[in-house]
Amino acid sequence: MKILITGCAGFIGFHLTKCLLNQNHIVTGIDNLNDYYDVNLKYGRLAELGIYKENIINNVCLLNSKYNNLHFFKADLNDHKYLNDVFYDGNFDMVCNLAAQAGVRYSLTNPQAYIDSNIQGFFNLLECCRTHNIKKFIYASSSSVYGLNQEKPFSTTHTADKPASLYAATKRCNELMAHSYSHLFKIETIGLRFFTVYGPWGRPDMALYSFTKTILENKPIQIFNNGKMKRDFTYIDDIIEGIVRIIDKAIQNQTKYSDANNQCKVVNIGHGKPVPLIDFITAIEKNIGIKAEKQYLPMQDGDVEETWADVSELRNEYKYQPVIGIAEGVRRFVKWYRYYNHLEMISLIKKSI
Repeated sequence: MKILITGCAGFIGFHLTKCLLNQNHIVTGIDNLNDYYDVNLKYGRLAELGIYKENIINNVCLLNSKYNNLHFFKADLNDHKYLNDVFYDGNFDMVCNLAAQAGVRYSLTNPQAYIDSNIQGFFNLLECCRTHNIKKFIYASSSSVYGLNQEKPFSTTHTADKPASLYAATKRCNELMAHSYSHLFKIETIGLRFFTVYGPWGRPDMALYSFTKTILENKPIQIFNNGKMKRDFTYIDDIIEGIVRIIDKAIQNQTKYSDANNQCKVVNIGHGKPVPLIDFITAIEKNIGIKAEKQYLPMQDGDVEETWADVSELRNEYKYQPVIGIAEGVRRFVKWYRYYNHLEMISLIKKSI
């Protein structure tokens, strides 16, 4: 299949791209490589895919020798004209949108970035799907859409009308936009409500990366809500397994669109078990071999105390079964983190010589 993946240099996008390439799908990847976090991490992910920084040119298709079934564009989803050209040349069977401005806390100080990327960019993709008659559109939503919902575990049958942050509001808006395009233009849309994804190549602003880095630097880690937090931590391999199962079923489902076929949906992708943040930190300390100095702080604006995914729909319909627990997931991340920073140090030494 010819699949467009947006945000292919991002955390989840990179892992999904690599998986689909190894399954011999023809993948076109788009990423604008913005500087929300260290761009070198994004270049490192791309290098794993055979795409190297020195060869990247804006709005130019880049091929590579490692994966001859990958085409990469450094491009922005807000460039509707160029995006339309990519769709015209790509003749895609499916779009998987993982591009977004991420982060709850960043949305408090930089709200415009979320409107530009998560609303305007999302709209441009839907329009391209409509214009180019692409009938399968899978996209990243977020567990944050549940916001201040008090019912646990979070189920897709619950209302999601009380977002606690602008980031969450834009993700809920994506779901509503997808619903309208599905209804009006007969596009099968599936929103993926991710729950606290972690693992190798993760984002520096997320808990696991941030805590690991801070502990190794012998600095105190900041723990909000005085440590009374729980998260449905989900390892990246389990997330990718879930997405691939959804993609495979969408590919197999070639029946004509009808509302009766429920071809506009959202699904939870999580581990299905909330873990106290303190237990997560303990696993990090064990793998690093250093006891963290802890600074306890009040709850941050836009945050929620607990997330917990009801993944029964994914289990029943897609045979989804997460298998990586916190102990193994954190072990794998810390091993990667040490290796990645070792390579970064070697690179800095070479540049200084």
